[in-house]
This record gives sequence, structure tokens and C-alpha cells, in this order.
Amino acid sequence: MIQAATEKTAIEQLLFTYRDALNASDVSQVLPLYTADGVFMPAAAPTSVGREQVKGAYEFVFNTIQLNIEFYIDEIVVNGDYAFARTTSKGSTLIHASGATVPEKNRELFVLHKEGGTWRIARYMFNKMK
Repeated sequence: MIQAATEKTAIEQLLFTYRDALNASDVSQVLPLYTADGVFMPAAAPTSVGREQVKGAYEFVFNTIQLNIEFYIDEIVVNGDYAFARTTSKGSTLIHASGATVPEKNRELFVLHKEGGTWRIARYMFNKMK
């Protein structure tokens, strides 16, 4: 039971580090959080597979918007070297092209893989909540 709690704590730390990287619009902080073959599946955008495509997708996102969000963890399930986390996020988005700030509210699904003792994002998908 202590091991499971330790793994969940490590995953929570990963998710909050990811949130901080998003809020900082920092691709160099996001990329190390993904596995080399990581997959990013944003709402209403193409799927990015592998480090180079994931990097390009986040560069596009961060050039387009500035996030100011908070993550809320709904569920973490660990099974060996794999885990999934279900979260929601809420905050605001500054759209660079218009200067407008709009509300942001999403639900997310993370598939995580433990590599060399470190949890990383293997697959990540989100969509808007209405």
C-alpha cells in the first residue's frame, strides 16, 4: 500500500509539473515529461506522435495562446510500469492574435509509463467541457 501511495504521489508531481510548464508556455519544460514515443492528442487538432511532432505541436500552441490553468486530479490508477490519470483543468486562455482572454475548462486523460524509475506522459488527450 505504501508503494502505491508513493507512485501516486510521483504521478501527482508529474501532473503539476506539466501544469506549470503549460502555464509558462515552455516547450523545453514540457518535452522531458513525455516518453520518446509520446503521443499528444489535443482537441480539434492533429495527433502528434514522437518527440519532434510533440515539440512542434506545443510550439504552435504556445505561439497561439497563453494558458493560466489549475489541474484537479480525479483519478490515478497504477498497474506496474503503466498508469492512467483522469483530470480536469480550469482557468483562462489569452489568445495572442486578438488579445482576448477566455475561460478554459477541459477534461484530460493521461496514460503514463515509468521509464528508468521516472513517470512520463506516454499518451495525452483532452477535450473541452461544456
